[in-house]
Amino acid sequence: MMRIAVLADIHGNVLALEAVLADLRHREVDRHVNLGDCVSGPLWPRETAELLRELNWPTVRGNHDRWVTDWPPEKHYPSDAIAFRVLDSSQLAWLRALPPTLELCDGVFACHGRPADDNAYLLENVEGARLVPARRTEIAERVRDVASRLVLCAHSHIPGSATAGDKMIINPGSVGLPAYEDPSPPAHVSESGSPVARYAVLQLDGERTSFEHIAIPYDHLAAARRAEENHNHAWAHFLSTGYARDPTT
Repeated sequence: MMRIAVLADIHGNVLALEAVLADLRHREVDRHVNLGDCVSGPLWPRETAELLRELNWPTVRGNHDRWVTDWPPEKHYPSDAIAFRVLDSSQLAWLRALPPTLELCDGVFACHGRPADDNAYLLENVEGARLVPARRTEIAERVRDVASRLVLCAHSHIPGSATAGDKMIINPGSVGLPAYEDPSPPAHVSESGSPVARYAVLQLDGERTSFEHIAIPYDHLAAARRAEENHNHAWAHFLSTGYARDPTT
């Protein structure tokens, strides 16, 4: 039997990450995996990168990790620009070297968004300016080329799961950012509805698989204050409520 802690979308929220680590000390976990988007945001990019490097977990590179390191600074989104500005050269090199996907162990595949696209949703579609569950046939097509029976994904910040044929897909939700607005077409919001830190624990026992989505309270108002101090009122709202402002209003 193996138990795997699955974390994703920390987004520089070291307070939420530390709360998850404290909770993990009370669980019997054999391995950890981080599905990416590690540092981008107006919180604690440098401190988060430092802690993750110390932990040395298998880590997938998320779309924001890629944008921080690979895009020219003049094209950075504000949250990526903050991370790029405060990370030192060794932290940027660590982020740049992360792989786009991982075969975590026999039968377990890890990616950030979809297997071939870190900036596309696997379990969700955008409809009516919001994320909604994708249809089973769509999910099956998105994981068609993955041989593993278990697929770990992130990107939407929404905890969820689905089955597609003989495959199970699991999204642990976001450790550090419970809601966001994405203005890129089609503009939409993601909302978990709660300011807690989220992750999942996957249990493998031969052919049997089970998992648990876990929600951990932490000092989310301190994280919101940090966002305010860095002049990002939208992130302060996301962090304090778990809800986003509707882009259509």
